[in-house]
Amino acid sequence: MKKIVLSLGLLVSVFAAVAQDLKTIVTDAEVQRVLGTLASDEMEGRRTFTKGIDKAAAFIASEFKSYGIQPLKGNKDFLQSFAMIRPKFISASGMLNESALDTKQIMAVTCSKDLQVSEKSGYEVVQIAKGANLFAEARKYSGLTKNTIVLVDTSFSSNFGRLAQLKGNMFYSDKSVVFILTTETTVKSLTIDAKHEIQEMKLANVAGMIPGKSLPNEFVIFSGHYDHLGINTRNMMNNDSIYNGANDDAAGTTAMMLLAKYYAAAKNNNRTLIFVAFTAEEVGGYGSQYFSKQFDPLTVKAMFNIEMIGSESKWGKNSAFITGYEKTDMGKILQQNLAGTDFTFYPDPYTSQNLFYRSDNATLARLGVPAHTISTTKIDVDPYYHKASDELSTIDIPNMTQIIRSIALSARGIISGKETPSRVDASSLR
Repeated sequence: MKKIVLSLGLLVSVFAAVAQDLKTIVTDAEVQRVLGTLASDEMEGRRTFTKGIDKAAAFIASEFKSYGIQPLKGNKDFLQSFAMIRPKFISASGMLNESALDTKQIMAVTCSKDLQVSEKSGYEVVQIAKGANLFAEARKYSGLTKNTIVLVDTSFSSNFGRLAQLKGNMFYSDKSVVFILTTETTVKSLTIDAKHEIQEMKLANVAGMIPGKSLPNEFVIFSGHYDHLGINTRNMMNNDSIYNGANDDAAGTTAMMLLAKYYAAAKNNNRTLIFVAFTAEEVGGYGSQYFSKQFDPLTVKAMFNIEMIGSESKWGKNSAFITGYEKTDMGKILQQNLAGTDFTFYPDPYTSQNLFYRSDNATLARLGVPAHTISTTKIDVDPYYHKASDELSTIDIPNMTQIIRSIALSARGIISGKETPSRVDASSLR
């Protein structure tokens, strides 16, 4: 009995010490400072491919440096740079089985300026037959993982041109896919000559890490997206054209940053902690897609993606919801670590909104990682969502501070390596 009492006493004292450290590092003033900077007019709404988002990236990187965390392995600084490729069609011509192909019969998805293909090029040949789902089948090949000729039945003539959407923005690949609208079902002879103007569009996530002490090859990710909608002079509100995105998602990015600051000071993580501000969430989730490709998903033990925590949830203060709550036991683990506090994590009440699939957790979740988004926004009635009115003045700073502290407390067992959430059944995801 004495041992039990002593253990409980030790647990309470450790909990109190952790809570005290949190209160000195994650403060209302610090939340206000970081969030106020990210959501300031100076950042010009942080639209992808603008000077405003570059300013935001520089600020986040400077904060990471001041916390004493490290760049990701292989990176010289905190910018995880990559590029999207945007091909602009110039011309296409060809022959298939000795018959000339009209330009409108050829759709090349490629990163090559001058693509030349013949039957001797070693391309795999596949078909999209009559009655198939054209776009579902076409998307299987749009990842450019292998050189492919796709013979598309002429029953899809009216929609064939819409396949151009597959090359709107792409990650660089040395592979190409050529869709050909034809009645042919085999390739005996082939010549394709397709020309594009290739535009390279540079992007950067901002990422840092705290190496784990005893489990350095097991990763726990904390994330938020730092991009927003920029400036819109056509849809102004009260003469305001800057979409500051205070809640979406400067709030989540601020939470991620202050968690990095806290864990850097705590120095108690056995697993390696990764902190990342994603770019390009608003235009297709390209930042998280690129980031996810850099990890073996089996090594990622949990992902805390944080989105729009600047307001009270539908249950009031001291609460938040977790998307995809039922898909793993991560939510239950987090709540158990909050025993004795007033904070509660609830399952996502807005399942019809498909939030689990709409944020930066989705890419890793589809690979089986227990990757969830934590949020509070009443998404069905949020008056500021994607509007110029999403400003710092709308944010409940004290409540947001408490949410960040509660995330830190709830994650204790996961970052220590003592608790590991169950994995997502990836076969059940869309």
